[in-house]
Amino acid sequence: MVRGGYRTAEAVRMTPPLRGRAVARRRRWDVPGLVAALFLGPALVILAAVVAYPIVATVWYSFFNADGTRFVGLDNYVEMFTGPATRRAILNNVIWVVVAPTAVTALGLLFAVLSERIRLAAAFKTVLFMPMAISFLAAGVTFTLVYEADKDRGALNAAIASVHDLFKPPSKYYGTSPREEAGLATVDGAVQTAAPAATSTPVLLPMVGLPPDRIPAGAAAAAPGVAGTGLRGVVWLDFSPGGGGRPGAVDAGEHGLPGMVVDAVRDGKVLATTRTDPAGRFDFPQLTGGGYTIRLAASNFTPPFNGVTWLGGSVVTPAIIAAYIWIWAGFAMVLISAGLAAIPRDALEAARVDGATEWQVFRRVTVPLVRPVLVVVLVTLVINVLKIFDLVYVLAPDPVTQDRANVVALQMYQTAFARQDGGLGSALAVLLFVLVLPAMLYNVRRLRGDRDR
Repeated sequence: MVRGGYRTAEAVRMTPPLRGRAVARRRRWDVPGLVAALFLGPALVILAAVVAYPIVATVWYSFFNADGTRFVGLDNYVEMFTGPATRRAILNNVIWVVVAPTAVTALGLLFAVLSERIRLAAAFKTVLFMPMAISFLAAGVTFTLVYEADKDRGALNAAIASVHDLFKPPSKYYGTSPREEAGLATVDGAVQTAAPAATSTPVLLPMVGLPPDRIPAGAAAAAPGVAGTGLRGVVWLDFSPGGGGRPGAVDAGEHGLPGMVVDAVRDGKVLATTRTDPAGRFDFPQLTGGGYTIRLAASNFTPPFNGVTWLGGSVVTPAIIAAYIWIWAGFAMVLISAGLAAIPRDALEAARVDGATEWQVFRRVTVPLVRPVLVVVLVTLVINVLKIFDLVYVLAPDPVTQDRANVVALQMYQTAFARQDGGLGSALAVLLFVLVLPAMLYNVRRLRGDRDR
Protein backbone atom coordinates (compact mmCIF):
# COMPACT_ATOMS: atom_id res chain seq x y z
CA MET A 1 0.00 0.00 0.00
CA VAL A 2 1.28 3.49 -0.86
CA ARG A 3 -0.07 6.53 0.93
CA GLY A 4 1.16 10.04 0.26
CA GLY A 5 4.08 8.77 -1.76
CA TYR A 6 5.41 6.48 1.03
CA ARG A 7 5.20 2.70 1.41
CA THR A 8 3.16 1.56 4.40
CA ALA A 9 4.47 -0.92 6.95
CA GLU A 10 2.09 -3.52 5.60
CA ALA A 11 3.55 -3.10 2.07
CA VAL A 12 7.03 -3.45 3.47
CA ARG A 13 6.11 -6.68 5.24
CA MET A 14 4.58 -8.02 2.02
CA THR A 15 7.83 -7.36 -0.05
CA PRO A 16 9.70 -10.65 -0.55
CA PRO A 17 13.27 -10.68 0.86
CA LEU A 18 16.22 -10.31 -1.56
CA ARG A 19 18.03 -13.44 -2.43
CA GLY A 20 21.49 -13.94 -0.95
CA ARG A 21 23.28 -13.94 -4.31
CA ALA A 22 21.75 -10.60 -5.36
CA VAL A 23 22.77 -9.03 -2.04
CA ALA A 24 26.38 -10.20 -2.52
CA ARG A 25 26.43 -8.86 -6.05
CA ARG A 26 25.23 -5.45 -4.85
CA ARG A 27 27.89 -5.40 -2.14
CA ARG A 28 30.61 -6.17 -4.69
CA TRP A 29 29.48 -3.28 -6.87
CA ASP A 30 29.45 -1.00 -3.85
CA VAL A 31 33.26 -1.24 -3.47
CA PRO A 32 34.57 2.27 -4.47
CA GLY A 33 37.92 1.03 -5.80
CA LEU A 34 36.29 -1.51 -8.13
CA VAL A 35 33.95 1.06 -9.63
CA ALA A 36 36.82 3.52 -10.11
CA ALA A 37 38.93 0.82 -11.76
CA LEU A 38 36.15 -0.07 -14.18
CA PHE A 39 35.74 3.56 -15.20
CA LEU A 40 39.44 4.43 -15.34
CA GLY A 41 40.65 1.15 -16.83
CA PRO A 42 40.06 1.99 -20.52
CA ALA A 43 41.63 5.42 -20.09
CA LEU A 44 44.66 3.91 -18.34
CA VAL A 45 45.10 1.34 -21.12
CA ILE A 46 44.97 4.05 -23.79
CA LEU A 47 47.34 6.26 -21.76
CA ALA A 48 49.82 3.41 -21.40
CA ALA A 49 49.66 2.56 -25.11
CA VAL A 50 49.79 6.12 -26.44
CA VAL A 51 52.01 7.90 -23.87
CA ALA A 52 53.86 5.59 -21.50
CA TYR A 53 55.02 2.96 -24.00
CA PRO A 54 56.34 5.47 -26.59
CA ILE A 55 58.33 7.27 -23.86
CA VAL A 56 59.90 4.06 -22.57
CA ALA A 57 60.56 2.76 -26.10
CA THR A 58 62.18 6.04 -27.17
CA VAL A 59 64.51 6.01 -24.17
CA TRP A 60 65.37 2.36 -24.90
CA TYR A 61 66.07 2.95 -28.61
CA SER A 62 68.33 5.89 -27.77
CA PHE A 63 70.93 3.41 -26.51
CA PHE A 64 71.13 1.56 -29.85
CA ASN A 65 72.74 2.26 -33.19
CA ALA A 66 71.01 3.72 -36.25
CA ASP A 67 69.08 0.58 -37.24
CA GLY A 68 68.53 -0.64 -33.66
CA THR A 69 70.59 -3.81 -34.01
CA ARG A 70 73.51 -3.01 -31.70
CA PHE A 71 73.65 -1.58 -28.18
CA VAL A 72 75.93 1.50 -28.11
CA GLY A 73 75.28 2.86 -24.61
CA LEU A 74 75.67 6.63 -24.32
CA ASP A 75 77.35 7.08 -27.70
CA ASN A 76 74.27 8.73 -29.20
CA TYR A 77 74.11 11.26 -26.37
CA VAL A 78 77.84 12.04 -26.73
CA GLU A 79 77.42 12.54 -30.47
CA MET A 80 74.34 14.66 -29.88
CA PHE A 81 76.05 17.15 -27.56
CA THR A 82 79.32 17.28 -29.52
CA GLY A 83 77.78 17.73 -32.97
CA PRO A 84 77.67 21.33 -34.29
CA ALA A 85 74.15 20.89 -35.68
CA THR A 86 72.73 20.00 -32.26
CA ARG A 87 74.58 22.85 -30.57
CA ARG A 88 73.14 25.26 -33.13
CA ALA A 89 69.65 23.80 -32.56
CA ILE A 90 69.93 24.15 -28.77
CA LEU A 91 71.20 27.74 -29.12
CA ASN A 92 68.29 28.62 -31.40
CA ASN A 93 65.86 27.01 -28.95
CA VAL A 94 67.31 29.19 -26.19
CA ILE A 95 66.72 32.26 -28.37
CA TRP A 96 63.18 31.10 -29.00
CA VAL A 97 62.46 30.54 -25.29
CA VAL A 98 63.89 33.91 -24.28
CA VAL A 99 62.35 36.05 -27.01
CA ALA A 100 59.10 34.54 -28.30
CA PRO A 101 57.08 33.90 -25.08
CA THR A 102 58.12 37.24 -23.59
CA ALA A 103 57.24 39.18 -26.74
CA VAL A 104 53.91 37.39 -27.21
CA THR A 105 52.91 37.89 -23.56
CA ALA A 106 53.90 41.58 -23.62
CA LEU A 107 51.99 42.22 -26.84
CA GLY A 108 49.01 40.25 -25.55
CA LEU A 109 48.94 42.40 -22.41
CA LEU A 110 49.25 45.58 -24.47
CA PHE A 111 46.45 44.56 -26.84
CA ALA A 112 44.23 43.43 -23.94
CA VAL A 113 44.59 46.79 -22.18
CA LEU A 114 44.00 48.69 -25.44
CA SER A 115 40.90 46.64 -26.24
CA GLU A 116 39.30 47.92 -23.02
CA ARG A 117 39.76 51.52 -24.08
CA ILE A 118 38.66 51.55 -27.72
CA ARG A 119 35.39 51.24 -29.53
CA LEU A 120 34.62 48.09 -31.50
CA ALA A 121 36.70 46.07 -29.06
CA ALA A 122 35.08 42.83 -30.23
CA ALA A 123 36.12 43.48 -33.84
CA PHE A 124 39.63 44.39 -32.69
CA LYS A 125 39.97 41.14 -30.74
CA THR A 126 38.53 39.12 -33.61
CA VAL A 127 41.06 40.49 -36.10
CA LEU A 128 43.97 39.81 -33.75
CA PHE A 129 42.73 36.33 -32.89
CA MET A 130 42.12 35.30 -36.51
CA PRO A 131 45.72 34.05 -37.11
CA MET A 132 45.06 31.35 -34.50
CA ALA A 133 42.53 29.86 -36.93
CA ILE A 134 45.32 29.36 -39.49
CA SER A 135 47.50 26.29 -39.33
CA PHE A 136 51.24 26.72 -38.92
CA LEU A 137 51.69 25.27 -42.40
CA ALA A 138 49.41 27.89 -43.97
CA ALA A 139 51.01 30.64 -41.88
CA GLY A 140 54.43 29.49 -43.08
CA VAL A 141 53.34 29.65 -46.71
CA THR A 142 51.89 33.13 -46.11
CA PHE A 143 55.07 34.45 -44.55
CA THR A 144 57.14 32.87 -47.32
CA LEU A 145 55.39 35.31 -49.63
CA VAL A 146 55.81 38.17 -47.14
CA TYR A 147 59.54 37.50 -46.78
CA GLU A 148 60.19 36.93 -50.49
CA ALA A 149 63.55 38.55 -51.37
CA ASP A 150 62.28 39.90 -54.71
CA LYS A 151 60.68 43.24 -53.88
CA ASP A 152 58.27 42.82 -56.80
CA ARG A 153 56.75 39.79 -55.01
CA GLY A 154 57.70 40.10 -51.33
CA ALA A 155 55.32 42.38 -49.44
CA LEU A 156 57.80 43.34 -46.71
CA ASN A 157 60.66 44.17 -49.06
CA ALA A 158 58.28 46.10 -51.32
CA ALA A 159 57.26 48.30 -48.39
CA ILE A 160 60.85 48.79 -47.19
CA ALA A 161 62.11 49.57 -50.69
CA SER A 162 59.35 52.15 -51.21
CA VAL A 163 60.29 53.98 -48.02
CA HIS A 164 64.02 53.69 -48.76
CA ASP A 165 63.66 55.11 -52.27
CA LEU A 166 61.84 58.17 -50.90
CA PHE A 167 64.94 59.22 -48.98
CA LYS A 168 67.64 57.74 -51.22
CA PRO A 169 66.35 57.24 -54.75
CA PRO A 170 68.37 55.09 -57.17
CA SER A 171 70.45 56.58 -59.94
CA LYS A 172 68.78 56.89 -63.34
CA TYR A 173 71.69 55.00 -64.90
CA TYR A 174 71.71 51.92 -62.66
CA GLY A 175 72.46 48.74 -64.60
CA THR A 176 74.41 50.64 -67.24
CA SER A 177 77.89 49.28 -68.03
CA PRO A 178 80.80 50.28 -70.29
CA ARG A 179 81.22 48.67 -73.70
CA GLU A 180 83.76 45.89 -73.33
CA GLU A 181 86.08 46.83 -76.23
CA ALA A 182 86.14 50.54 -75.30
CA GLY A 183 89.16 50.32 -72.98
CA LEU A 184 87.20 51.17 -69.83
CA ALA A 185 87.42 49.48 -66.44
CA THR A 186 84.99 49.19 -63.52
CA VAL A 187 86.61 49.87 -60.13
CA ASP A 188 84.55 49.90 -56.91
CA GLY A 189 81.38 50.66 -58.85
CA ALA A 190 82.90 53.53 -60.83
CA VAL A 191 83.78 53.41 -64.54
CA GLN A 192 87.14 54.86 -65.57
CA THR A 193 89.57 54.93 -68.47
CA ALA A 194 92.15 52.17 -68.39
CA ALA A 195 94.79 54.26 -70.20
CA PRO A 196 95.77 57.84 -69.29
CA ALA A 197 93.82 60.53 -71.14
CA ALA A 198 95.28 63.66 -72.71
CA THR A 199 93.85 67.01 -73.75
CA SER A 200 94.79 66.51 -77.39
CA THR A 201 92.00 64.01 -78.10
CA PRO A 202 88.40 63.91 -76.79
CA VAL A 203 87.76 61.02 -74.40
CA LEU A 204 85.04 58.65 -75.62
CA LEU A 205 83.04 56.80 -72.96
CA PRO A 206 80.51 54.49 -74.68
CA MET A 207 77.94 52.88 -72.37
CA VAL A 208 75.47 50.04 -72.93
CA GLY A 209 72.69 48.30 -71.00
CA LEU A 210 70.30 51.23 -70.55
CA PRO A 211 66.74 50.33 -71.63
CA PRO A 212 65.10 52.81 -74.03
CA ASP A 213 62.33 53.61 -71.55
CA ARG A 214 64.92 54.81 -69.01
CA ILE A 215 66.75 57.24 -71.29
CA PRO A 216 66.28 60.68 -69.63
CA ALA A 217 63.67 62.87 -71.28
CA GLY A 218 66.19 65.72 -71.76
CA ALA A 219 68.79 63.58 -73.53
CA ALA A 220 69.90 65.01 -76.88
CA ALA A 221 71.74 63.37 -79.76
CA ALA A 222 75.28 62.50 -78.76
CA ALA A 223 77.93 64.89 -80.06
CA PRO A 224 80.15 63.13 -82.64
CA GLY A 225 82.90 65.70 -82.10
CA VAL A 226 83.70 67.63 -78.93
CA ALA A 227 85.06 71.08 -79.58
CA GLY A 228 87.02 73.16 -77.09
CA THR A 229 90.30 73.22 -75.27
CA GLY A 230 91.52 71.34 -72.25
CA LEU A 231 90.42 67.90 -71.13
CA ARG A 232 87.10 66.98 -72.72
CA GLY A 233 84.97 64.05 -73.89
CA VAL A 234 81.51 62.55 -74.34
CA VAL A 235 79.44 59.90 -72.55
CA TRP A 236 76.72 58.32 -74.67
CA LEU A 237 74.54 55.25 -75.08
CA ASP A 238 76.39 53.28 -77.74
CA PHE A 239 73.32 51.67 -79.25
CA SER A 240 71.65 52.50 -82.56
CA PRO A 241 67.89 51.87 -82.70
CA GLY A 242 67.12 49.26 -85.32
CA GLY A 243 70.63 47.83 -85.27
CA GLY A 244 73.75 48.80 -87.18
CA GLY A 245 76.22 51.39 -86.03
CA ARG A 246 79.90 51.13 -85.14
CA PRO A 247 80.84 49.93 -81.66
CA GLY A 248 82.77 52.61 -79.77
CA ALA A 249 81.91 55.39 -82.24
CA VAL A 250 79.19 58.03 -82.03
CA ASP A 251 76.57 57.20 -84.68
CA ALA A 252 73.47 59.05 -85.78
CA GLY A 253 70.46 58.44 -83.55
CA GLU A 254 72.52 57.59 -80.44
CA HIS A 255 71.74 59.56 -77.28
CA GLY A 256 74.06 61.35 -74.96
CA LEU A 257 73.72 60.62 -71.25
CA PRO A 258 73.12 63.92 -69.45
CA GLY A 259 73.78 64.55 -65.78
CA MET A 260 76.64 62.03 -65.44
CA VAL A 261 79.11 62.98 -62.69
CA VAL A 262 82.59 63.00 -64.24
CA ASP A 263 85.83 63.22 -62.22
CA ALA A 264 89.27 64.11 -63.52
CA VAL A 265 91.83 62.16 -61.49
CA ARG A 266 95.62 62.22 -61.47
CA ASP A 267 97.96 60.49 -59.02
CA GLY A 268 94.94 59.26 -57.04
CA LYS A 269 93.58 62.79 -56.43
CA VAL A 270 90.37 64.23 -57.86
CA LEU A 271 91.42 67.46 -59.60
CA ALA A 272 88.01 68.52 -60.92
CA THR A 273 84.40 67.35 -61.15
CA THR A 274 81.69 68.23 -63.62
CA ARG A 275 78.44 66.92 -65.14
CA THR A 276 77.62 66.03 -68.70
CA ASP A 277 75.32 68.27 -70.76
CA PRO A 278 72.20 67.01 -72.63
CA ALA A 279 74.41 65.70 -75.45
CA GLY A 280 76.61 63.82 -72.98
CA ARG A 281 79.58 66.23 -73.35
CA PHE A 282 81.89 67.27 -70.54
CA ASP A 283 85.01 69.40 -70.42
CA PHE A 284 87.67 70.62 -68.02
CA PRO A 285 89.10 73.70 -69.77
CA GLN A 286 91.46 74.43 -66.91
CA LEU A 287 93.23 71.06 -67.22
CA THR A 288 95.98 70.77 -69.80
CA GLY A 289 98.62 68.21 -70.61
CA GLY A 290 98.14 64.48 -70.09
CA GLY A 291 98.25 61.68 -67.55
CA TYR A 292 94.61 62.06 -66.45
CA THR A 293 92.11 59.35 -65.59
CA ILE A 294 88.51 60.14 -66.48
CA ARG A 295 86.13 58.52 -64.02
CA LEU A 296 82.35 58.22 -64.00
CA ALA A 297 81.55 58.27 -60.28
CA ALA A 298 79.92 55.23 -58.65
CA SER A 299 76.97 57.45 -57.66
CA ASN A 300 75.94 57.42 -61.34
CA PHE A 301 75.16 53.71 -61.10
CA THR A 302 73.55 53.37 -57.64
CA PRO A 303 71.06 50.50 -57.94
CA PRO A 304 67.60 50.61 -56.34
CA PHE A 305 67.28 49.16 -52.87
CA ASN A 306 66.38 45.49 -53.29
CA GLY A 307 65.35 44.80 -49.71
CA VAL A 308 66.66 42.27 -47.23
CA THR A 309 67.11 38.53 -47.57
CA TRP A 310 64.90 37.70 -44.59
CA LEU A 311 65.05 33.92 -44.93
CA GLY A 312 68.82 33.70 -44.99
CA GLY A 313 71.88 34.69 -43.02
CA SER A 314 71.62 35.78 -39.41
CA VAL A 315 68.09 37.22 -39.69
CA VAL A 316 66.26 33.99 -40.49
CA THR A 317 65.56 33.04 -36.85
CA PRO A 318 64.25 36.53 -35.89
CA ALA A 319 62.09 36.50 -39.03
CA ILE A 320 60.52 33.15 -38.09
CA ILE A 321 60.01 34.32 -34.51
CA ALA A 322 58.17 37.38 -35.86
CA ALA A 323 55.81 35.06 -37.76
CA TYR A 324 55.23 33.07 -34.56
CA ILE A 325 54.44 36.26 -32.63
CA TRP A 326 51.90 37.25 -35.28
CA ILE A 327 50.12 33.92 -34.84
CA TRP A 328 50.07 33.73 -31.02
CA ALA A 329 49.62 37.37 -29.96
CA GLY A 330 45.84 37.04 -30.31
CA PHE A 331 45.82 33.93 -28.11
CA ALA A 332 47.66 35.78 -25.35
CA MET A 333 45.37 38.78 -25.71
CA VAL A 334 42.20 36.70 -25.25
CA LEU A 335 43.46 34.98 -22.11
CA ILE A 336 44.78 38.18 -20.57
CA SER A 337 41.54 39.99 -21.44
CA ALA A 338 39.66 37.38 -19.41
CA GLY A 339 42.00 38.06 -16.50
CA LEU A 340 41.52 41.82 -16.81
CA ALA A 341 37.76 41.37 -16.78
CA ALA A 342 38.03 39.68 -13.37
CA ILE A 343 39.95 42.56 -11.76
CA PRO A 344 37.85 44.44 -9.17
CA ARG A 345 37.09 47.84 -10.64
CA ASP A 346 36.99 49.47 -7.23
CA ALA A 347 40.75 48.75 -6.84
CA LEU A 348 41.48 50.65 -10.05
CA GLU A 349 39.19 53.52 -9.13
CA ALA A 350 40.67 53.76 -5.64
CA ALA A 351 44.16 54.08 -7.13
CA ARG A 352 42.99 56.84 -9.48
CA VAL A 353 41.25 58.67 -6.63
CA ASP A 354 44.50 58.54 -4.65
CA GLY A 355 46.20 60.44 -7.49
CA ALA A 356 47.92 57.61 -9.36
CA THR A 357 48.62 58.16 -13.04
CA GLU A 358 47.44 55.65 -15.63
CA TRP A 359 50.96 54.23 -15.93
CA GLN A 360 51.15 53.79 -12.14
CA VAL A 361 47.72 52.14 -12.11
CA PHE A 362 48.85 49.77 -14.85
CA ARG A 363 52.21 48.95 -13.25
CA ARG A 364 51.22 48.77 -9.57
CA VAL A 365 47.62 47.57 -9.74
CA THR A 366 46.71 45.97 -13.07
CA VAL A 367 49.87 43.91 -13.64
CA PRO A 368 50.05 42.47 -10.07
CA LEU A 369 46.38 41.47 -10.16
CA VAL A 370 46.67 39.83 -13.57
CA ARG A 371 50.05 38.19 -12.86
CA PRO A 372 48.61 34.64 -12.47
CA VAL A 373 47.18 34.83 -15.98
CA LEU A 374 50.46 36.18 -17.33
CA VAL A 375 52.28 33.22 -15.79
CA VAL A 376 49.83 30.79 -17.40
CA VAL A 377 50.34 32.37 -20.83
CA LEU A 378 54.11 32.54 -20.44
CA VAL A 379 54.53 28.91 -19.33
CA THR A 380 52.19 27.65 -22.04
CA LEU A 381 54.17 29.50 -24.69
CA VAL A 382 57.49 28.22 -23.32
CA ILE A 383 56.26 24.65 -23.73
CA ASN A 384 55.03 25.48 -27.22
CA VAL A 385 58.23 27.09 -28.49
CA LEU A 386 60.38 24.26 -27.16
CA LYS A 387 58.50 21.97 -29.55
CA ILE A 388 58.44 24.40 -32.49
CA PHE A 389 58.94 22.55 -35.76
CA ASP A 390 56.49 23.12 -38.59
CA LEU A 391 56.91 26.90 -38.88
CA VAL A 392 60.69 26.55 -39.11
CA TYR A 393 60.41 23.66 -41.57
CA VAL A 394 58.13 25.60 -43.93
CA LEU A 395 59.89 28.98 -43.76
CA ALA A 396 63.39 27.53 -44.08
CA PRO A 397 63.04 24.82 -46.74
CA ASP A 398 66.56 24.69 -48.19
CA PRO A 399 69.37 22.92 -46.28
CA VAL A 400 71.57 26.00 -45.79
CA THR A 401 68.74 28.05 -44.30
CA GLN A 402 67.57 25.13 -42.17
CA ASP A 403 71.05 24.79 -40.70
CA ARG A 404 70.92 28.42 -39.55
CA ALA A 405 67.33 28.25 -38.26
CA ASN A 406 67.63 24.74 -36.84
CA VAL A 407 65.81 23.80 -33.61
CA VAL A 408 65.80 20.59 -31.59
CA ALA A 409 62.51 19.27 -33.00
CA LEU A 410 63.65 19.91 -36.58
CA GLN A 411 67.02 18.31 -35.88
CA MET A 412 65.23 15.26 -34.47
CA TYR A 413 63.08 14.99 -37.60
CA GLN A 414 66.04 15.34 -39.96
CA THR A 415 68.07 12.76 -38.03
CA ALA A 416 65.36 10.17 -37.51
CA PHE A 417 63.57 10.37 -40.87
CA ALA A 418 65.83 12.07 -43.41
CA ARG A 419 69.05 10.33 -42.30
CA GLN A 420 67.27 7.20 -41.00
CA ASP A 421 69.28 7.26 -37.74
CA GLY A 422 66.76 5.96 -35.19
CA GLY A 423 69.24 5.84 -32.30
CA LEU A 424 70.40 9.45 -32.50
CA GLY A 425 66.88 10.58 -33.38
CA SER A 426 65.56 8.90 -30.23
CA ALA A 427 68.28 10.60 -28.17
CA LEU A 428 67.19 13.97 -29.57
CA ALA A 429 63.57 13.11 -28.71
CA VAL A 430 64.65 12.36 -25.12
CA LEU A 431 66.48 15.70 -24.99
CA LEU A 432 63.36 17.50 -26.20
CA PHE A 433 61.26 15.69 -23.57
CA VAL A 434 63.72 16.67 -20.83
CA LEU A 435 63.63 20.31 -21.95
CA VAL A 436 59.83 20.42 -21.92
CA LEU A 437 59.40 18.46 -18.67
CA PRO A 438 60.22 21.25 -16.15
CA ALA A 439 57.64 23.62 -17.64
CA MET A 440 55.05 20.82 -17.70
CA LEU A 441 55.72 19.92 -14.03
CA TYR A 442 55.44 23.58 -13.08
CA ASN A 443 52.08 23.77 -14.82
CA VAL A 444 50.87 20.63 -13.00
CA ARG A 445 51.95 21.99 -9.62
CA ARG A 446 50.30 25.33 -10.29
CA LEU A 447 47.04 23.67 -11.33
CA ARG A 448 47.05 21.51 -8.21
CA GLY A 449 47.66 24.58 -6.08
CA ASP A 450 44.73 26.37 -7.70
CA ARG A 451 42.49 23.32 -7.12
CA ASP A 452 43.45 23.01 -3.44
CA ARG A 453 42.67 26.63 -2.65
